[in-house]
Amino acid sequence: MGQKKFDKAFKEQAVLRILSGDSTASVTAKELGVHYTTVRDWVKSYKQDGISAFPGSGNLKPEDEELRKLRKQLADIKEENEIL
Repeated sequence: MGQKKFDKAFKEQAVLRILSGDSTASVTAKELGVHYTTVRDWVKSYKQDGISAFPGSGNLKPEDEELRKLRKQLADIKEENEIL
């Protein structure tokens, strides 16, 4: 059995219902047919990263993308120095 996939907008809508006090994590999880810990993790991620939460498959949060680029740039420079 595969895992259910939820898009960013869906997760944000569920989290915002919880954070606004309209629902609880356990009620929301039951309504969506997912485990409570899944919804709890969505809330935790949203609180930690805000609008950058839930970047999607194959995408990185902006700060992670910048870090990846800097690491690649450093590796390229090290390789150039070794050649010289």
